[in-house]
Amino acid sequence: MKVLLTLAWPLLIAQVTQTLMGVSDTIMAGRYSYTDMAAVAIGFSITMPILMFIQGITLALSPIISRLQGSNQTDKVASALHQSICLSLIISLICVCLIPLVDDFFALMEMEQALRTITIEYTIFILLSAPGFALYQSLRNCCEGLSSTRPTMVIMFAGLLVNIPANYILINGLFGLPELGGVGCGIATMIVIYVMALSTLIYTLSARKLKDYNLFSQFHRPRLALQLNQLKIGLPIAFTIVFEVTLFGVVALLLARFGASVVAAHQIALNFSSLMFMLPMSIGIAVAIRIGYSIGKEDALNAKIAVYCGLFCSIVIALFTATMTVILSTQIASLYTENQEVIYLASSLLFFAALFQFSDGIQVVSANALRGYKDTLAMFLISFVSYWLIGLTVGVVLGLTDWIFPVMKAQGFWIGFISGLSCAAVLMFWRVKVIQKRVAADVSAFA
Repeated sequence: MKVLLTLAWPLLIAQVTQTLMGVSDTIMAGRYSYTDMAAVAIGFSITMPILMFIQGITLALSPIISRLQGSNQTDKVASALHQSICLSLIISLICVCLIPLVDDFFALMEMEQALRTITIEYTIFILLSAPGFALYQSLRNCCEGLSSTRPTMVIMFAGLLVNIPANYILINGLFGLPELGGVGCGIATMIVIYVMALSTLIYTLSARKLKDYNLFSQFHRPRLALQLNQLKIGLPIAFTIVFEVTLFGVVALLLARFGASVVAAHQIALNFSSLMFMLPMSIGIAVAIRIGYSIGKEDALNAKIAVYCGLFCSIVIALFTATMTVILSTQIASLYTENQEVIYLASSLLFFAALFQFSDGIQVVSANALRGYKDTLAMFLISFVSYWLIGLTVGVVLGLTDWIFPVMKAQGFWIGFISGLSCAAVLMFWRVKVIQKRVAADVSAFA
């Protein structure tokens, strides 16, 4: 538990700080106008799956490197990093090529013209940040795979310190700049991502504790076999993340027909839930690192202990955060906007957000455990069934139809979220138990 928490607390601060960037975007856009906040919400919903796909590919690097370190194959760490950078940059450039299609994509959606215009411009700037995001995530996962988690915390916090004033200046048009509203959030986010990528690169080049790994002492040419190995592990992780993120994103689009106030309320509840999710997420990442290192050392028992320590921490965290979410729901909503209709709607959704924190915490630790064991295909299949076939179906039936109850709008979709995440929690934990039995029988098969 001590080793796990030592790894996790810098990750916790880093993950919370990362989410606070989204929170600050939403709050500051909401203070400008709730239409701008809704535009940021929709644009975020569209671009987040794209960025999370890139992150998913790079997340395969952490267990690869932690196993190399655990098995004393540190001479291969630099090559693994270079393959990840090359692979993720290629994917990010494909994302940039989607920019000419943005106008046509949003033309297909039913929304107010002012909302559509802001959303399009915000989306374009987020897509332009994809190469910087790819470089940052590869470097970050390399450091975390080597159990160096504090730099992520420091760099992410620095990014937040840049993000808040940049948002304020660009949204409100200070220092002679044009008043950009929600579009300013997109530009500020792009600037912050490239600053973090550059800062992480400087750290990996200069840090004493990374000198022995010779990360950039020579260029390692692209090797298809190593990149395919990362894709084999990373693609299921990427699609797992995308399935969960797009579940929330699709809901934002489906709710657009009910007006900006409903979308804004949904975004407030989702934004705050994302902040709370970062707590068990940081525990899960630490679990994945410990499992990879333990399997590299052929220590199946220590890997198993890491999983149960992580689950215990996650449940304790959920008990606290869910209670506070229910008690302070109105105050939380009031942080984002002064519009009373939006505050009322958001407060009711935060009750559902509190309920799914338990299942969400269990599934994220279990999913990261599977990542540490390199059993990512099962995670992919479970997430598809849970999020899309169960969660979205329940949400559509309750939120958009009167088949069972009168149309519940956003509340119906949040009940769907709870259904999907609960299913994922049960199935992923069951899969972890299956893999643990296999590892205990033959650790060498997973090394």
